[in-house]
Amino acid sequence: MDDPPERSNDAFETKAIHAGEEPDLDPGGTGDLVSPIHLSSTFAMDEAGDPSHGYKYSRLGNPTREALDERVATLSDANHAMTFASGMAAIATTCLSVLESGDHVVAFDGIYGGTKVFFDDYLAEHFDVAVEYVDATDADAVADAVAPETALLWMESPTNPLLKLCDIAAIGGIADRHDVLLAVDNTFATPYFQRPLSLGADVSVYSTTKYLNGHTDSIGGAVVTNDDALADRIRFVQEYALGAMLPPFDCYLVLRGSKTLPLRMRQHEANAKRVARFLSEHDAVTAVHYPGLETHPQHGLAARQMDGFGGVVSFEIDGTGAEARAFVESLDLFTVAVSLGSVESLIEHPASMSASYVPEEERLASGITDSLIRAPVGVESADDLIADLERGLRHL
Repeated sequence: MDDPPERSNDAFETKAIHAGEEPDLDPGGTGDLVSPIHLSSTFAMDEAGDPSHGYKYSRLGNPTREALDERVATLSDANHAMTFASGMAAIATTCLSVLESGDHVVAFDGIYGGTKVFFDDYLAEHFDVAVEYVDATDADAVADAVAPETALLWMESPTNPLLKLCDIAAIGGIADRHDVLLAVDNTFATPYFQRPLSLGADVSVYSTTKYLNGHTDSIGGAVVTNDDALADRIRFVQEYALGAMLPPFDCYLVLRGSKTLPLRMRQHEANAKRVARFLSEHDAVTAVHYPGLETHPQHGLAARQMDGFGGVVSFEIDGTGAEARAFVESLDLFTVAVSLGSVESLIEHPASMSASYVPEEERLASGITDSLIRAPVGVESADDLIADLERGLRHL
């Protein structure tokens, strides 16, 4: 009988389960297969100021958080990862670590609304940082917007909620030529389907609330980078200036959830493809936004830079805003709620929910119409989900 093949530690599925949680089998170790939840706020020192175990105060270092940091870094092909109390904490800390008064930021015009509020109402108002929004589906538009004061290119791919993409490698080349940083919000794709650092980004951020955790029971964020100096700056601002750490119990939840990330993402994508195809063939639907459809204007780019198309589908119905709201409220399996990335299927009417605070003229200009609906597709039976949508559309 042939010897069994050696286990590869390089497969994503293997790393999702084992990275950061190798059992401690040394003398005195407990052999925990699951990383313990270290709730202690402070740690006893055998030597004043220089403990042999390396921990002083949980804001500055916690074993459970370090296990998750290693997991997220490994899955992202990164040397460094830092986990935060929320996705917005990760975004804000990154920006505050690299920007100074008078700097200029070039941002995708389709970025997450919370990020845009932070840029417009905080960085611009209080730090004199100019933010210029461009259609980053065209890399030349990004290049044309770069100025001598530009310090950061902020991208998101796919975007929320219209699922637009940017060419990360091309924009990474622009960042390199102008010696500016490129940051990519990779929340929708996750490191399973896309790894921005490998495509040329300097830093990538996640809302771990979404797919990395995947179970609607933890809020958190993460930042990954291969730049040692940049990691030091972000970690300093996180630990000493803002203290925006992910608590140990949430770290445990994300460690647990991330073990099934590959399984979940494959099912999210399979269901989303079927839902998108169903919607694209329905007479009551006027447009479907999903990179996995060949009709998506950037389907080719998605196929090149991503390993899968994700689990979020947005679509527009042939109806008014009131009819769109009535439609989402009529569904049984799709729960009306903001957020995404959970095992449960959610649905929202952006104009009256996640984008309700955006002035109407600005909202419509960005493509968020009154008839737009966003559906983060869960891992239930695709047949059941389609039947639910069919019932709702029948009443329009």
